[in-house]
Amino acid sequence: MTEPAGRMKDRRVALGITGSIAAYKAIELMRMFQNEGADVRVLMTTSAVEFVGTLTLETLSHHPVDSDVLALQGDGRIGHIAAAHDVEAIVVAPATAHWLGAMANGLAGDTVTAACLAASVPVIVAPAMDGGMYAHPATQANVARLKEFGYRIVEPESGVLASGLVGQGRLAALGSIVDATVAALNGLPAATAAGGTRAGGRTVPGPTRTDMAGLRVVITAGGTAEPIDPVRFIGNRSTGKMGVAVAGNALDRGAAVTLIMGNASVEPPAGAHVVRAETAAEMQAALRALTPPAGPRFDVLIMAAAVADFRPRSPSTTKLGRSAGLTLEMDATPDLLAETSERVRASLPAGSRRPILVGFAAETGTFERVVKKLESKGVDLLVANDVAEPGSGFGTDTDRVTIYSTDMPLEELPLLPKYEVAELLLDRVLIRLENAAAKSDIPADAGAHQPAEVGQ
Repeated sequence: MTEPAGRMKDRRVALGITGSIAAYKAIELMRMFQNEGADVRVLMTTSAVEFVGTLTLETLSHHPVDSDVLALQGDGRIGHIAAAHDVEAIVVAPATAHWLGAMANGLAGDTVTAACLAASVPVIVAPAMDGGMYAHPATQANVARLKEFGYRIVEPESGVLASGLVGQGRLAALGSIVDATVAALNGLPAATAAGGTRAGGRTVPGPTRTDMAGLRVVITAGGTAEPIDPVRFIGNRSTGKMGVAVAGNALDRGAAVTLIMGNASVEPPAGAHVVRAETAAEMQAALRALTPPAGPRFDVLIMAAAVADFRPRSPSTTKLGRSAGLTLEMDATPDLLAETSERVRASLPAGSRRPILVGFAAETGTFERVVKKLESKGVDLLVANDVAEPGSGFGTDTDRVTIYSTDMPLEELPLLPKYEVAELLLDRVLIRLENAAAKSDIPADAGAHQPAEVGQ
């Protein structure tokens, strides 16, 4: 009795897989959710990974698999906490006896249990195990406890089990699990999962936070690699984590994001239109193509990329040998932030609302040059950090920044995960957009309806 496809259109679901032999069926279950229109991300216990590897699940879901309860995402968020607040339902299938016991007693030793503990969304549980294990009073008590939590239990079926014995313990029919998930979501508005608060009372961003819906945001991230020869290059230590965190936060808040990605060690967030630009010249060309006057209008430009300040004057077309040593003549790269700011401002039609421009400044030891940079770059906000400070340099998952503004006192933020830095930065960008719209009587989302694919 399969309903027409699309019953879960635009829903976000987490699929938790635990270490049962039935774990292989989770791949087909994920595809069934997707056929119903759901966006599925996968959580796995350590033992589940032994049964089913992560590569297939990541390829089919288009999301990283969260299998390490201690791991952080590329944007600095804790994986299982992000899952708990980014989805509208969690489906645990198959659920082992061990997992039922851990969940019933709140033991967060794996990503699936931890996400369920952190979530305030419907949880659907489909047990699978040997018949004797499922019939044991301890297991039945744990199932009853989960029902008290409000979890929906999709009872296992009877039949021949992996042990060769016959009993009630086979994973329920996948269609029944899908139907139970649809029923749990019925009556709930789409994207209701983003509840909860962070320290300081700030709302956790997620699907229900749409304060950037309709806005077009262009972000640069990563470093640049200026070639010496086909093998070697001049670069810097930027990993792209900060720019990717900003892009992820903007996407979570409903923005259409174009990410100009330089040399980086992290993956761009799903949903961003990505333009690769490895060198300063390539990034310059991408910025010119994606911003006025040659490119489309946008609302916010955030230049988080660390562009190399110098590049070899005459790169070799063949690999250089080491025997004769190496002397390089270097040229300065263009100041992309100042150039883009000047070009965009000069191209604005009379009376139009100007976009908000944000730059980043990586400094060491002192911020003495930042105020002059704020003026010379022509930006609204300049975010400075000391890359020599532990926890605040390139490649870290945290950052301590100071935000400089053209018309407000500087603001020093404490050491925070980069995703939270991005959140606070975008809060300030939105305030500027609202103020600019109020002054010009132009709606905050006016002119921002260009599709994210422009420039492909």
